[in-house]
Amino acid sequence: MTRKNVYELTLERIDTIFNEFDNVYVSFSGGKDSAVMLNLCIDYMRRHHIARKLGVFHMDYEVQYEETTRYIDRVFAANKDLLEIYRVCVPFKVTTCTSMYQTYWRPWEEEKRELWVREMPAECYTAQDFPFYSKEMWDYEFQLLFAQWYHRLKGANRTCCLVGIRTQESYNRWRTIYAGKRTSQYRNLVWTCRNSPDIYNAYILYDWLTTDIWTANGRFGWDYNRLYDLFYQAGVPLEKQRVASPFISAAQENLALYRAIDPDTWGKMICRVNGVNFTGIYGSSSAVARYRAKLPPGHTWESYMYFLLSTLPAKTRNNYLRKLSVSINFWRTRGGVLPDETIEKLKAMGLAHGAIRGYWNEETTALTAAAAVARGEADMALGNQAVSRQVSGVDFLPLQMEWCDMVFPAEREQEPAFQAILNYVLSEAFARDLSQSAGYDLSQTGKVFRL
Repeated sequence: MTRKNVYELTLERIDTIFNEFDNVYVSFSGGKDSAVMLNLCIDYMRRHHIARKLGVFHMDYEVQYEETTRYIDRVFAANKDLLEIYRVCVPFKVTTCTSMYQTYWRPWEEEKRELWVREMPAECYTAQDFPFYSKEMWDYEFQLLFAQWYHRLKGANRTCCLVGIRTQESYNRWRTIYAGKRTSQYRNLVWTCRNSPDIYNAYILYDWLTTDIWTANGRFGWDYNRLYDLFYQAGVPLEKQRVASPFISAAQENLALYRAIDPDTWGKMICRVNGVNFTGIYGSSSAVARYRAKLPPGHTWESYMYFLLSTLPAKTRNNYLRKLSVSINFWRTRGGVLPDETIEKLKAMGLAHGAIRGYWNEETTALTAAAAVARGEADMALGNQAVSRQVSGVDFLPLQMEWCDMVFPAEREQEPAFQAILNYVLSEAFARDLSQSAGYDLSQTGKVFRL
């Protein structure tokens, strides 16, 4: 039996999607992954003479490389006969990590039209075209609600959004694909995930490597974003060559490339969002904590934290202090942290932290913490009963009950996405899944408390 390559497997996935879903669209950013995904679909449709249109959802963030804009324009112009294009230019909130004075920005904000990096493209969709849009909406919220709006617009029975993420890129993207329950997948297909009722995301490139992406471009002669050629010439490693919003944390290190590759855009960017020039200069340095922080002499970690907080603007500092207070209160009341009086008793008994093996070790999950105890690397660890049962040679001593709550704004309770979550939490399938793991009390599961 001949093993199929990722290209052959992806063609089978595309065939499944076009046969099973009456409404299909591609989330297209102009980056290498979404471009290959779109090219695969276009080739499939031309080869099989698919009569219906393929939707293309493109969130235009205003600030991007000119090469990206040129590439997107080329793709749309060359495939007008197949594509139904939704080029979205909406002033939703977008995270920015370039400044402590500005936590988000808005592309295409009408009040700042004189500062726009470029003119709004022709034939785009604006805020007025989407009845669900609100000024407090983040870009990721818009993306979710667009799927529901598009589903209703088409009167579809079943909608599929193709998303070009790959597990190789990051742990978070791996989790997006693999961490979901089988009940949220379409027909138990690991590369799918339910977005909302009758609406699914499909990650058809989930098992592709970066080399597979470029091999496909070369073998099939597909057009691609020429920005990647400039990245290569500038010495940017393949794994860091990304087309994304330039102001997010992942883009800080390479923000200065705009100055060299696209100086005209750079000159407008520094006036568009606060802190762009600073981040362009120091984005790859310890000044923005790109490297591991070191404790200065004469400081504890607590005193160093408060010193750093004192350097921030008052509004930002108070926001962090509020979050810190909420976190401390949660862990002291419901998260299992020992009270101060208990800690003092342990000290009086001679059980200082220096005498506890593994005290200074840090694990990221309850499972890895339990495994460290099993290996003899730590005397004990905080965890839960369900996880401890997964590791042999580990005993579990209950200290207190831990609550697991889901919190959301009351005004959004009737939205389809939240209703779908509540319905699942109340379902027999959810209860059955939890009952198979030890340590869960289901008597309060599904109760809604309105504050």
